[in-house]
Amino acid sequence: MQSGNVTTPFGRRPITLALVTAQFKSADIRRGKSADKWKIYRDACDARSLLGLRDRALAVLNALVSFYPETELKEESNLVVFPSNAQLMARANGIAGTTLRENLALLVDAGLIQRNDSPNGKRYARKGSDGSIETAFGFSLAPLLARSEELAVMAQQVAEANRQLKIVKERITIARRDIRKLISAAMEDDVPGDWAKVEEFYVEAVSRLRRAKAAAELVVILDELEMLREEVINLLENHINLQESDTNGNEFRQHIQNSNTESSNEFEPSSRNEQGAKPSQNIGRKAEPIKSFPLGMVLRACPGISMYGPGGSIGGWRELMTAAVVVRSMLGVSPSAYQDACEAMGPENAAATMAAILERAGHITSAGGYLRDLTSRARRGEFSLGPMLMALLKVNSGRAMRA
Repeated sequence: MQSGNVTTPFGRRPITLALVTAQFKSADIRRGKSADKWKIYRDACDARSLLGLRDRALAVLNALVSFYPETELKEESNLVVFPSNAQLMARANGIAGTTLRENLALLVDAGLIQRNDSPNGKRYARKGSDGSIETAFGFSLAPLLARSEELAVMAQQVAEANRQLKIVKERITIARRDIRKLISAAMEDDVPGDWAKVEEFYVEAVSRLRRAKAAAELVVILDELEMLREEVINLLENHINLQESDTNGNEFRQHIQNSNTESSNEFEPSSRNEQGAKPSQNIGRKAEPIKSFPLGMVLRACPGISMYGPGGSIGGWRELMTAAVVVRSMLGVSPSAYQDACEAMGPENAAATMAAILERAGHITSAGGYLRDLTSRARRGEFSLGPMLMALLKVNSGRAMRA
């Protein structure tokens, strides 16, 4: 049974408050608790990224665990193992003595083992008259038993993070394939559009994949690729719809078609209006609803609006719409202009547009005039949030990486 006494290391090694805290925790083991030592070890291996451990440290831990005679770590048993450095080096794949000491220190700092040093720093056990161990000096495995449930949870977290990362990479692969082939098909069939600009967006996003290390960076790139794919599909869908209108002899064809390749707005293709939006008198057919993007994507592209939410944060679309009203007033956008935007785009998209305008406020002379222009284009089916959010995502992700 563990006594729970705080012990200090031999020699010049200092004791820290963190080590004292770890000793208190390892002494607080539920009475009668036991756990499979190899299951705990496997959980520690799976959670090594969260524990900050390298493979050599885990090899040393494996060697230490192997010196415990039973398969189950038990609260009532002696949990101190006392192999010599030579024995440890042999079982840890023949690592050098210096490397062994470095990794033992890492395991102690990670809170997986505990030093239980003798008066002279040697590792040994003293047995009683009945042959049982009375006192042992070496490394205590009590922290492993005390943290068995915690290590299992950490292992599950890492496994889930790896699963999500795999999904993100799969989605990136599919998005890249779709965009590449759709662009090729559009260019081969001479579909109107600024395909050079689309290609530029695509190449720039893909080029950042080589530098992306963290999962968060990959998610940002995935968001951009999926938005770009949606814009490409919108361009192709509009072209197909126009061809069908031409085939049917639609008398309003000249008002629908927007194939001027010199237009600066070409990469903001015909998109969608919310249900109930007022159709433009210049359009021969009703514009489709503007596509809504995920709230998380909007907030990553437009982080500035979060401080205007209730309590300085935004947790849902309703809070974003509330913040957008505050920003509208602050930027001098009239209530009627914002109401028109809500009718043309839908309340969620109007709020997201207001968040994007806030991000670019320093580059916009009149926020109200700019919003009215976007509203008019939305009614004509010529405005999409995608390019605006993609541009802001790239700007903000670049700032984050530089920071």
